[in-house]
Amino acid sequence: MFRKRSPHDGDELLARLGSLTAQARRHAELQRSRVELAVALQRGMLPGEMPAVPGFHLAVRYAPAYSGLNVGGDWYDAFTLPDGRIGLSVGDVQGHTIDAAAFMGQVRVALRAMASITSDPGDLLARTNDLLLTLGGDLFATCTFMRLDPATGLVESARAGHVPCVWATADGRSGVSGDEGGPPLGVQEGMEFPVTRYRLTTGGVFILLTDGVVEGPALTVDEGLGQVVRLAGIAAVAGMEAGSLAAAVIRNAERVGHEDDAAVLVVAHDDREGRLGP
Repeated sequence: MFRKRSPHDGDELLARLGSLTAQARRHAELQRSRVELAVALQRGMLPGEMPAVPGFHLAVRYAPAYSGLNVGGDWYDAFTLPDGRIGLSVGDVQGHTIDAAAFMGQVRVALRAMASITSDPGDLLARTNDLLLTLGGDLFATCTFMRLDPATGLVESARAGHVPCVWATADGRSGVSGDEGGPPLGVQEGMEFPVTRYRLTTGGVFILLTDGVVEGPALTVDEGLGQVVRLAGIAAVAGMEAGSLAAAVIRNAERVGHEDDAAVLVVAHDDREGRLGP
């Protein structure tokens, strides 16, 4: 025997489905609003323009993650230090939440604040690390900080758990920077960050980047860096514009097999406006 359904049963089911649909829509709109807020927060904390450096050309590209709730904390920065040299940094905060985006702003501001006390890259990272630990919280960040002397082309670099930089020269040589590096910022106090020195010659280029450019399911970090090394070598020999090189490197992020933040900062020693080589 089958129970005869009341005509109100169907109305009740439709009402419940309508209620669930409305709840799902409100939830989706809330999540989208959170992502949009985090992305706006990210963009608002990044510098609007790069400093003008005679004899050099700086170019950046940044691709925030928009997929689902993957809103990360990658950043780039470049600013003039009190002694006239140039501070350069890229970094990546652990996690993909609005908290990561906010922490990114704290790290970037801390680096600038400490640069008014010391511009030595190793000392600066050590002081920033200790400052972040006093703020509490459970997030950490990887970072590369470089100090560029435009008068001599001397580049001093220190790394805090971050992927290495890529370099290339106008005569066709290219590779991955060999700095020793230290642990990420915000993990343990009293850490030291060794400084490695390079010379950026005319036509040469340094590429600072985050791991979203070179690492993912489709590529190991070594494979991704290898692609950027080859691209940088070709670009330096061909005299590619710094902006075009930065755009070409950020496209590498599309090949790594995941959707993550990606940031690229190109530092080129120009022998004439906007070019890397002869």
